[in-house]
Amino acid sequence: MTEGIFIGLGANLPSDAGSPVATLEKAVTDIASAGITIRRRSPWFETAPVPRAADQPWYVNGVIAVASDLGPQDLLALLQRLEAGAGRVRSVANAARPLDLDIIAYGDRVETAADPLLPHPRMAMRAFVLLPLQAIAPRWRHPVSGRSVADLIAALPPDQEIRLL
Repeated sequence: MTEGIFIGLGANLPSDAGSPVATLEKAVTDIASAGITIRRRSPWFETAPVPRAADQPWYVNGVIAVASDLGPQDLLALLQRLEAGAGRVRSVANAARPLDLDIIAYGDRVETAADPLLPHPRMAMRAFVLLPLQAIAPRWRHPVSGRSVADLIAALPPDQEIRLL
């Protein structure tokens, strides 16, 4: 079983499960029901859309640490099935959505030519990933740069709005 897998969760539209928070709670339950072991979970954060989109509601975001026997591609396929089940329709990039599930990191694995790219290529630039990640894995280090999560947070641009729910 691979440890040190981090999944980012986000939602800014309601789903059949209810509010974005209810959708995210259901997603955590569904991930566990699929045989993925949830090790830790962050609190929920409310965040402005990145890139900033005035016509979108704010997101609710969090990160879970999991362990799984699934490889990255099979885990991604599971997460995409859960997104579709929550009503996500992939249209334009950065569109509002009822559920967004991303593999942030898969242990120390680095994949630059596979799907999914590992670690997530934009994770180090996103407060909505790094603050929840720090809450559950304060000693985590980026497998490519070697930088700590605290160093990555310190380097974030100041325009990302985020608050603890």
